[in-house]
Amino acid sequence: MFLYSLFVACGAEGVRISFDNKASFNIEVVQKQADLEKGLMFRPSMPENSGMLFIFPDEQIRTFWMKNTLISLDMVFMDSNKKIVGIIYNATPQTLDLRSVDKPAQYVLEINAGQALMNNLKIGAQAKW
Repeated sequence: MFLYSLFVACGAEGVRISFDNKASFNIEVVQKQADLEKGLMFRPSMPENSGMLFIFPDEQIRTFWMKNTLISLDMVFMDSNKKIVGIIYNATPQTLDLRSVDKPAQYVLEINAGQALMNNLKIGAQAKW
């Protein structure tokens, strides 16, 4: 029910992201500035095989922090062609450490820590949604 409410709230009911290795996640899509800034802050948990997809208007180096984020996350950075260009594993919650990869990204998928490895996500993998 919680995940359903998230999809309805952002107008992204039933959205799935999948990768060419068959990994897939139910996602909440955010692209408004206020939603991009808030992300997953203050949420005590996220269902398994779920995530939040950040859609930015252009491709550039993206930097994230985990201030007020209560759960450990993997961050999957994708270019404008929806190919993975970098992955941050197990980002520690409630820190101001800056996290980014050295390649420009237009999309960033945040999933529960450990899910990127468990689902064998790798640089170069193609996503679709």
